[in-house]
Amino acid sequence: MTDRDGIRRLGGVPARSDRLKDVVASAILVLAAVWVLFPFYWAAITSLKQPVDVFRLSFVPWVQFTPTLSNWRSELFYRGSAIFSGLGNSFLIGLGACLVAMALGTLAGYGLARFRYRGWRNRDISLYFLSQRFLPPAATILPFFYFAQRLDLLDTRIILIAANATFTMPFAVLLMRDAFQGIPIEMEEAARVDGASYLQILLRISLPLTAPTLVAAGIISFAFTWNEFVFAFVLSYSRAVPMSVLIAGTQDVMGVQFGYVSTRLLLAILPPAIVVLIVQRYIVTGLTLGAVKG
Repeated sequence: MTDRDGIRRLGGVPARSDRLKDVVASAILVLAAVWVLFPFYWAAITSLKQPVDVFRLSFVPWVQFTPTLSNWRSELFYRGSAIFSGLGNSFLIGLGACLVAMALGTLAGYGLARFRYRGWRNRDISLYFLSQRFLPPAATILPFFYFAQRLDLLDTRIILIAANATFTMPFAVLLMRDAFQGIPIEMEEAARVDGASYLQILLRISLPLTAPTLVAAGIISFAFTWNEFVFAFVLSYSRAVPMSVLIAGTQDVMGVQFGYVSTRLLLAILPPAIVVLIVQRYIVTGLTLGAVKG
C-alpha cells in the first residue's frame, strides 16, 4: 500500500501543477483580452455620451450616465455624405494599394526565391526591401507631394494608392519570398522538364500553394493602408479624403469632440474587422507558411 500510496502521491503532483498552470494561463488570457478590448469598449460608451458626460469617469451606461444616440444621428444623418465618402475612399485606396503591392510583391518575391543575382546579391536586395519598412513616411512625403503637384494628381485616389503601395510592397515581397522558398524546388523543376515556362509555373503551381500567404499579405497590406494618416493628410484635402483624416478632423472652436471621434472610430473599425473575421484562418496559415523549413 505504501508503494501504491506513493505512486498516488507522486501522480497527484502533476495534476495539481497542471491545474495551476491552467489557472495562470486563463488569468493571463483574461487580462490580455481586457487590455485589448477595453479601448473598443471605451470608444463604444464614449460614442453614447453627451458632451458633458465625456469628461466624467463613468463606465457603466444607465448607471453612471444616460446613453444617447445623438452622436450617431449627427454622424450618420447630418454628416453622412462625408462619412460614407471617407469610408468609400478608404476602401478603394486600400484595395488599390493592396492589389498593386501584391502584384509587384509576388513577382519580386518569386524572383528572390528562385533566381540568384550576381551584381546585386539576393541578400542585399532583401535588405533593401526590409529597410523600406523602417523608413518613416515623413521622409518621402515631400517628393510625393512634388510629384503629385507636377502631374496634377493632388487630392486623387491614384496618388494615395501609389504612395501606400510603395510602403506596403516590401512587406509583401519578403512574406511571399519566404512562402515560395517553402515550396520544394523539385516540383517546379518537373514542370520545367515538361515544357512549362516560369510564368506558367508561377500561376499554376506556386501561387495556388502559397494562396494562404497571399491572402494574409493582402489583408495586412490593406490594413496598413486603411490606417495610414500622413500621406492622406498631406496629399488629399477634399475629394479623396479617407476615414483616417476624417477621424482627426473632429476639432472645432469648442475643442475635440470625443463623441464624434469615437463614433467615427467605430465606423472605421467595422469594415476591416469584418474582412479579418472572414479570412482569419488564412492569416494564421499564411504567416506561418514557410517559417519552418526542412
